[in-house]
Amino acid sequence: MDLIRRKILATGAAATAMAAVRRVFAQQPRQGGAAMSFYEKGPVRIHYEEAGSGFPLLLIAGGGLNSTIAGLRNPFNVIEEFKGEYRCIAADLRNANAGQSSGPLEIDRPWDSHTDDQLGVMDHLRINKFMVMGFCIGGPFIWNLLKRAPDRVVAAVLAQPVGFRPEMPTLLYDGSMTGWGPELVKRRPDITMEMVEKYLTRMYRTNPDFVLTVTRDFVRNCQTPVLILPDDVPAHPYAVAMETAMLAPKAEVSMYPWKEPKERIPLAVRQIRSFLRAHRPVSA
Repeated sequence: MDLIRRKILATGAAATAMAAVRRVFAQQPRQGGAAMSFYEKGPVRIHYEEAGSGFPLLLIAGGGLNSTIAGLRNPFNVIEEFKGEYRCIAADLRNANAGQSSGPLEIDRPWDSHTDDQLGVMDHLRINKFMVMGFCIGGPFIWNLLKRAPDRVVAAVLAQPVGFRPEMPTLLYDGSMTGWGPELVKRRPDITMEMVEKYLTRMYRTNPDFVLTVTRDFVRNCQTPVLILPDDVPAHPYAVAMETAMLAPKAEVSMYPWKEPKERIPLAVRQIRSFLRAHRPVSA
C-alpha cells in the first residue's frame, strides 16, 4: 500500500473514531438509566435526558430560571416514579446556571423562547402528542405550551405553580436579578446585566398578572385536562393555583397541603399517577 493511500485511510479512520467519540459523549448513560443528549438549533443548545418507555411525558423542573434536570428529585424523584410507565423527557432550561443548556437571551420573547426549546426537543425526538408535568416555573411554561400547542398536549400536571402576587409585585423579578442574572453574566461575556434587566422586565413586570403566560379567559376555555397541586409560598401563591383549578373546565385539584407532612407525598404521587393513566391515549 503506497504512503498516500495509507495516509488517506488513517485520516478517514481517525475521523470515524472522533465522530464515534462525539456520539458517545453526546449520549451518555446517567445513573437511573437516563440517557444524556443535546438538541441544537442555530445558537441554541439544549441538554436533555430520557428515561423509561411508554407514552411521552415531558418533565419541567422547578428552580425558576435555574431549572435543571437535577431539580426533578424534589419534592419526590419524578423520573424514578414514572419511568416505569412513561417515556420521560427532561431538559435543563436555556441558560440555567447549573445546567448545560445555552442560547441567546431573547429579550422580547422570554417565555416563548423557552417554549420553543421545549417543543423543539419534542420535535427532535419525533414526538407529536405528549403529556407534561411541571413544578414551580413549570406552571407558566405549561400554560404557554397549552396556548402554543393545544393539539399536542394531552394532559398536564402543574405542581406548586408560580403565579403573580399583587401584594409582592417584584418578587419574581427581584429573585432572578439576584439569584440568576449575576452568575449568568459571569459565565457569558456576551450578556450584560442591562440585558438581563430588560429580559426579566419583559418576563415578570410587563403587564404581570395571574399565571404570567395566559389570561383567565384562556384558562376558562382550555379543554385540556389539568391537575393542580397547590402550594403557598411567596412565589407559589395558593390563591392563583386554586383560581386556575376553579376556572379550567377539565381541572382536578389535589389535597392541600400535599408536601407536609412528608407522609402525604406518596398519596399525591398516587393521584398524579391515576390522573395520567386516566388521560393517557388508549393506543399508548
